[in-house]
Amino acid sequence: MDWKTSKRSPERTPANPAKKAAPPLPEAKPATLLENVKTVIYAALIAIAIRTFAFEPFNIPSGSMIPTLLVGDYLFVSKYSYGYSRFSFPFSPPLFSGRIFGRLPHRGDVVVFKLPKDNSTDYIKRIVGLPGDHIQMKGGELYINGVEVPRKPDGTYTVREDGTEMVLRRYLETLPGGVTHPILKASDDGPLDNTQEYVVPDGYVFAMGDNRDNSLDSRVMSAVGFIPVENLVGRAQFIFFSIDSFAPWWEFWEWPFEIRWSRLFHSIS
Repeated sequence: MDWKTSKRSPERTPANPAKKAAPPLPEAKPATLLENVKTVIYAALIAIAIRTFAFEPFNIPSGSMIPTLLVGDYLFVSKYSYGYSRFSFPFSPPLFSGRIFGRLPHRGDVVVFKLPKDNSTDYIKRIVGLPGDHIQMKGGELYINGVEVPRKPDGTYTVREDGTEMVLRRYLETLPGGVTHPILKASDDGPLDNTQEYVVPDGYVFAMGDNRDNSLDSRVMSAVGFIPVENLVGRAQFIFFSIDSFAPWWEFWEWPFEIRWSRLFHSIS
C-alpha cells in the first residue's frame, strides 16, 4: 500500500473572542467662546489684583528726578509699602477715605503720589519732610527742623534735553535718618533756593525733586504744596526698563540701540 503524504493547511489560531479592539480616543473639542472669555476674565482679574495690591508700572516723563531717575525709565512701584487708599485702585473710586494698613514713608523714599491739585495726575518725588517737620531752603541749602542738611560735592553732571546740554553741579545729600542720595544744582540763588519756612501739617508729607532747580514740588504751594498721606500711591522700587529715545514705542527695531542696559533692574534709593 502506497502511503502518500498529504499537505494540510496550517491551522489558524482562533481569535480570542474575549479581546476586543480598543475604542478610538475621543477627538479634542475646540475651545468654546465661553471658555476663551473666561480665560480673558481670569487673566484680567489677576492683573488688576497685582496692580492694586502689589506692583504698578510707571514711566518717567520729565527730568525733575535726574540723576536718580531719567526720562525714559520704566519702574515698578510697590503698592503695599504705605498701605492702601482709594488711590491704590484703578480710576481712584471713592470707596473709602484714609488708608488701610497705613504707614508713613521714611525720609528719602522716592514715592509716586496723586497731585493734590487734581487728585489724578501722577507725580514722583523724594520725601524730605514728615508731619511736624519745619522745611526751608536758604541759599540753595536744605534745612530740616532748623538744621542744615549736609551735602558733599560729587563732581558735575551733564543734562541733555531737547538737543541742548547743561553742566550742573552734583552733590551727595544726607537726610536725617542716614539716607544719602544725589542731587543736582545749577546755582544757589534760583527762584526756589530761598523760601519761607514750611511747617508740615499732620497727615501730610513734603517732597522735592533731586534736580532741585528744575522741579515743580512741595516748595510751590500753588502747584503741589503739602501732599496728603492718602494721596501716596506707593514707593518706587526698581527700574525694569529704560530707553534713551523719544521715538514711537512701536519702533522696536531701534530698541537694542537705545536701551540703557546698565539701568535695567537697578534699585531706586
